[in-house]
Amino acid sequence: MITRGTTLLNPSTFSGLATGQRAVHLRLIETTDLHLHILPYDYYADRPWTGVGLAQAARLVEQARSEAANALLFDNGDFLQGTPMGDFVAHERGLREGDVHPAIAAMNALDYDAITVGNHEFNYGLDFLMKALGGAAFPVVSANLMTRRGAAARADAMLLKPYVLLDRMLVDDLGARHPIRIGVIGFAPPQVTEWDSHALDGRLQARDILESARAWVPEMREAGADLIVALAHTGIGAARHQDGMENAAVPLARVAGIDALLTGHSHLLFPSPVFGGMADVDIATGTIAGKPAVMGGCWGAHVGLIDFLLLREGGVWRVLGTRSEVRALGETAPRAETPSSPARRVAEAVAAVHTDTLRAIRRPVGQSDAALHSYFTHLGVLDSLHIVAEAQRDYVRRRIDDPDLVGLPILSAVAPFKAGGRGGPAGYTDVPAGPLALRHIADLYPFPNSIAALCVTGAEVLEWLERSAAAFNRIRPGSTGTLLRNPEVPGYNFEVIDPLDVVYDLSQPARYDTGGVLVDPEAHRVVSARLAGQPLDPEARFILCTNSYRAGGAGQFAGARTTNIVLSDERVTRDILRQHVASAGILGAVRAPAPGGSLRFAALPGTTVIFETGPAAHRHLAQIARFRPVSRGLTRAGFLRLKLDLSRGV
Repeated sequence: MITRGTTLLNPSTFSGLATGQRAVHLRLIETTDLHLHILPYDYYADRPWTGVGLAQAARLVEQARSEAANALLFDNGDFLQGTPMGDFVAHERGLREGDVHPAIAAMNALDYDAITVGNHEFNYGLDFLMKALGGAAFPVVSANLMTRRGAAARADAMLLKPYVLLDRMLVDDLGARHPIRIGVIGFAPPQVTEWDSHALDGRLQARDILESARAWVPEMREAGADLIVALAHTGIGAARHQDGMENAAVPLARVAGIDALLTGHSHLLFPSPVFGGMADVDIATGTIAGKPAVMGGCWGAHVGLIDFLLLREGGVWRVLGTRSEVRALGETAPRAETPSSPARRVAEAVAAVHTDTLRAIRRPVGQSDAALHSYFTHLGVLDSLHIVAEAQRDYVRRRIDDPDLVGLPILSAVAPFKAGGRGGPAGYTDVPAGPLALRHIADLYPFPNSIAALCVTGAEVLEWLERSAAAFNRIRPGSTGTLLRNPEVPGYNFEVIDPLDVVYDLSQPARYDTGGVLVDPEAHRVVSARLAGQPLDPEARFILCTNSYRAGGAGQFAGARTTNIVLSDERVTRDILRQHVASAGILGAVRAPAPGGSLRFAALPGTTVIFETGPAAHRHLAQIARFRPVSRGLTRAGFLRLKLDLSRGV
C-alpha cells in the first residue's frame, strides 16, 4: 500500500504486483469550504489568525505534491463567501473589467486542476458568480445545476460544464510515462435554489445529486475516462437515498463508475472518528461504500489527500490500493518562504484587495455603549441579537403595506451565527464597547443574507421555538456534568424570536432532531412563550422577520416556506444593520442591554450542567451570575468549561 511520505513505489511493497510490473502513485489533493479564508487574518478581530487560510494551506499542498510523482489539486466549493473580503469585493468594489476575484486569483496561483461550486457561491447572485468564475485558469464543473431543465439530465441547459476530462501523463517509479484520462465531475446540494431563491428564482434549477451522477458518469466512461473523481459538495449522511437529499455522499459512492469522492459542505474531517459506526462508511480504510473518500474540513485549516496505487496493463488502468488522509496546518515542517513559493504566490495574489478590505472594515459607523458578544446567547444573554432583531423589525415594518398585513405584530428571528462549535473557541461575536467599525457590524452579522419576512401563525412560531430547542441536550433532573448544548446543532440553527419571553424545560425530550425532523410529536420543551406579558395565541397571525436563507426552508423551521413569504428584498441584512446603527447621524448609538425578549430555563432542582464557550467569556461572567458559574478550565480544543446551576430556574 502507499505510505505517507513515499515518493517511489517499490513493486515488492504490494502483493498484487508481478515481477516486472511497475506501479504508479497518483495523489488527489483537496481543499474545501475555504469561505474566502485566503490569508491567515481575522477581519472581525482585525488581527492575524494562524491556523487558517489558503496561503498557509499552500504549504501543505506543496509538501503533498513533493511526495508524489503525480498529483492533482481540486477545490470542492464554498470558496467565494465567508469573510469581509468577499463582501467588500461583491458589494463595494465590484468586479471591474479585467479584475480577477481574490479567491480565483489565489487558486490560479496554486495551479488548481479543477474545482466545483458549493451552495455559498450563489450568495452574491448568479451574475456575480459567473463574472468571478470567468477569471479561472482551470475548469469549473457542476453536473446538477442548470439554467433550464430538459426532459432528462443530459438534455438540461447546464450552468457550467457537468464534467471535464483531464488528459495527463503519469510517471512510474522508474520514470516511464503512462497516459491516463481522468474524469472530474461536480455536484452541489440541490437546496441551493431554495436557500438563495430571492436571487435565483427562475434562473437556476437543480437536480438530485444521484440522478445527475447516473446520467453523466456513463457518458464520461464512454468518452474514455480511466478514473472518475467526484467533487461532491455534499456531506456524509444517511446511507439510504432520498430524492433531493442534501448530504448524499454515501449513496453517491455507490454509483457505478465513480472511483473517488472528495466531499465537503459540513466542515468536518474524513476519515475521522466522527463518522464511526455509520452504514457503508469505513474510517479505518477511509472509504465510503468501498470507494476512497476524503473531507478536508474548512477555512484552509486542513487539506485532504487520496492516494492511488495504479497499474496499467494492456492499455487499461487497474486500482491496486488506496489510502485517504487529512492533514492539518502545523503537521508540516516550517519552510523558508521564497519569492516563488506557493504561500508567497497566494499572498501576493490577494495583497491589494486585502489592503483595501482592511481600509473598508476600519471605517467608523457607530458607537456602542456596552460590549456585544455571543458567548452566552444560549444562556439568554441576547444583547448582540436584540440589535439585529430591532434592525430587521424596523426595516420590515416600513415596507409592509398590504392592508391584510398592516397592523399584525412583527416578530424578528435571529441566531448567533458565531457561537463556537465548529468555529472553534475563537468563533464568537465579540464587539467591545466604544466606536463601531464596519468589521464590528460584520461580526454581529457575518453572512450576506438578504432580508425576508413571513406571515405565520402563533402555532408555527411555537414550532419554530421547539425546533430551536434541539440546540440543547436533554437534562435529567438531579444530574451533574451533562453538556448543555448539543454540539451537532450549529449556532445558526438556534433561533431566538424577539421580543418573545420564552421558557424552556430541558428535562423534556427534544421534539425535533438536529436536522429539523419531527421525532417526538408528544414532546414539548416550550413551557411558556409570551408577547408583551400575554401568552402567545396559536391562532393569531404574525409577521416574522428572517433572512432569505431561512425563508427558503433551510433548517426545516415551521412556516419557513416560499408560500408564506410576504417580503423578499435584495437588501443585505448586514447593510440594514449598518444603516440602523448609523440612523442617529454619522455615529449612531447602540444601547445595551437593548429592549427585547428573554430566554430562560425551567427550574431543575439539584441539577448542574457543563457549558462550553470561548475563553474570552471569563470577562463577562457577571452577566450569568444567576447560574452560579464555576470555571472547570479549558478543554483540549481550547473552550472554556463552566459548571452552571439550573436549580433555581434561570
